[in-house]
Amino acid sequence: MLRRAAALLEDIQAMDNSPDLRDEARALRRLAAIAGEIAPNGPKRGDLFAELCALKRKIALRNPLLDFERIVFLKHNRARYEHMVDQYYGFHAERGGGVFVLDDAFGNHPSARDVVSGVHVENGRLRGKPLENGSFISLELSYDAQQILFAWTEAQVPVTPTDRTPMTDLWNAHSTYHVFSAVLAGSGLRQLTDGPSNDFDPCYLPNGRICFVSERRGGFLRCGIRPNPTYTLHDMRADGSDIRVLSFHETHEWHPSVNNDGMIVYTRWDYVDRDSDMAHHLWLTYPDGRDPRTSHGNYPAYREARPWMEMSIRAVPNSRKYVAVAAPHHGQAYGSLVLIDLSVPDDGAMAQIKRITPDVAFPESEEAPGVSCETHRGRNNRKSEVYGTPWPLNENYYLCVYDRGQKNYGICLVDAFGNRELLYRDPAISCLDPIPLRARSTPPVLPTTIQSTTKSMLAGLTAEPGYLAVMNIYDSARLWPKDTPITALRVVQLFPKTTPAQDEPNIGVGNQSLARGVVTTAPVEADGSVYCEVPAGVPIYFQALDAKGRAVQSMCSDTYVHPGETLTCAGCHESKQSAGNALLAQAPLAMRRPPSPLKPDVEGSYPVSFPRLVQPVLNSHCTACHENEKTTLKLDGNAFGKWGWSESYHALSRTAWARHGGNGSLKIDGRSYSVPGEIGARASPLLKMLEGGHYGVTLPPDALYRITLWLDCNSVFYGAYDRLDEQARGAHVVPSLF
Repeated sequence: MLRRAAALLEDIQAMDNSPDLRDEARALRRLAAIAGEIAPNGPKRGDLFAELCALKRKIALRNPLLDFERIVFLKHNRARYEHMVDQYYGFHAERGGGVFVLDDAFGNHPSARDVVSGVHVENGRLRGKPLENGSFISLELSYDAQQILFAWTEAQVPVTPTDRTPMTDLWNAHSTYHVFSAVLAGSGLRQLTDGPSNDFDPCYLPNGRICFVSERRGGFLRCGIRPNPTYTLHDMRADGSDIRVLSFHETHEWHPSVNNDGMIVYTRWDYVDRDSDMAHHLWLTYPDGRDPRTSHGNYPAYREARPWMEMSIRAVPNSRKYVAVAAPHHGQAYGSLVLIDLSVPDDGAMAQIKRITPDVAFPESEEAPGVSCETHRGRNNRKSEVYGTPWPLNENYYLCVYDRGQKNYGICLVDAFGNRELLYRDPAISCLDPIPLRARSTPPVLPTTIQSTTKSMLAGLTAEPGYLAVMNIYDSARLWPKDTPITALRVVQLFPKTTPAQDEPNIGVGNQSLARGVVTTAPVEADGSVYCEVPAGVPIYFQALDAKGRAVQSMCSDTYVHPGETLTCAGCHESKQSAGNALLAQAPLAMRRPPSPLKPDVEGSYPVSFPRLVQPVLNSHCTACHENEKTTLKLDGNAFGKWGWSESYHALSRTAWARHGGNGSLKIDGRSYSVPGEIGARASPLLKMLEGGHYGVTLPPDALYRITLWLDCNSVFYGAYDRLDEQARGAHVVPSLF
């Protein structure tokens, strides 16, 4: 403790506006001398410890960064369900709590007062009623420190939840979270959202709108059996009108905040054809929802190499770094505090991460601080879920909540030197979201460059496309195979899951695979540039193709564009620490012409459907021989087996190619990312057999292309999540959600 107190003292003394701490420095030297003279286990040791604790607290509370006297915060108990997604369902909330202001936060007699108790809602379904007998979450303070946002639920439990409880039995306006605003002075309590969807994590944007997280777009996660509707970034006007979808990502997102540049920083769960417990880390997007990007944590060497998940991410004032909670997947938004530095190259492990609380292990990743837990099989031990909702004062000091027992979180001041001072704890209920009650600078307002309307945001495939511009597809951090020119770029749309249970239906041989469809293929110019139309308002990913139309590289993530947006890429997984050359002698070839228009692919490719894409090839070139041989694989498209798949699909899937989703599938896939030249048809035993000649049968190019396309698209069987019998028999079934 002497070391930690000395480090704290030294750091505060080095600040420009440091208080006079000479008396405290002398007292610390005196205690250090005494400590060297008394026995380690002697009776005076306890008295010395108590005196040192008091001195350390005195030093900590004289920090000039504590230039505010009040803290606004929530009282909120942990959710009843232990999962990163379910913790934000209103029917899992424990009732109780409120919005409070802690007066005299650093004095001798701090006191908490409820600022919404007895205040009546001014509008909407709850007009004239106080927010009682419910649960509060997701506090936000306006930049002028006059208003607040939060989410509240009546926490009704319509029926006892089970894995097979239908969503319609659980989700209603009384069992879900809704966003509210209020004036901190105790008036102006207004309900901004309502309905059967959970709306939470509100965030003031510099342009006056409010970003929040909502289930409104639709879709479900792909693991588990219980209903887990997807929630992503949305925004609305300050009065709750004009709700728009900002993010068309196909699975969950959390905790938007605004960084020092005016960008939205948030947590995104990212797994396309890879391990489901691999990547839920920091992402950035513009406030109008365009250009989602990450340069951190998305492609680790192995899952335990760094925090399992990062939540409650906030930009540190006067810094390029971010604070976050290293949190679990199978738990709630508590854990160990870390500092993230995006200026450092991502090594897939800890290069960008510094521990703020090194005494606490990363939940789910570690069995002890710095000791990876590679035997847990994706199960979480709650003992590390001790810190939560950090608010950075600078790179070394934070307000947060803390409880070693994970039951009664109190408000603490924590520093990077190992010190922690309790400011307030309610013995009856936990605290959450401590925020200094003071005005702060508004980040810059970034211009909106796209036309976003409520109607177009919810329309799926909109009339107006977006655009993709790639400067040089060969610019990549991963080596391309030699003598393999890239001639085209394929754009594949992902269809969000519309059924709640895992692998119901089982889309294909890859575990937890998504239905998908090819929307266009655009030419790659000789200099590696691409300029093409892409569909707006849907999740998409890209594949780089060789001269035979086979995927050489494929994304394990998705992106999206808004109507009229141009998504610009320097290359294909290029280095995130290098900037594109803005002073090119001449424009890339593709930028000197109009964008390549949307170009549909062969029948059966939208959506990708084995019965429509591949079975016609088998019927024309393969089934006659296979039906006459008792020992060969049967390629009958009219006989069906497990999961409703055709006999022919079962046969071909044995030598097909697919990457797997799901908890632990990294061990099957081998990597969290794609290696150029080692994916899809090029990596498939089936294609090698067909290209080598199969009992004298040589498929014509158009037939071989159909099989190639199927292999490149993860060898799926179904193209949608319903009307399975119709799909299996070759009907064209388009997914119900885009």
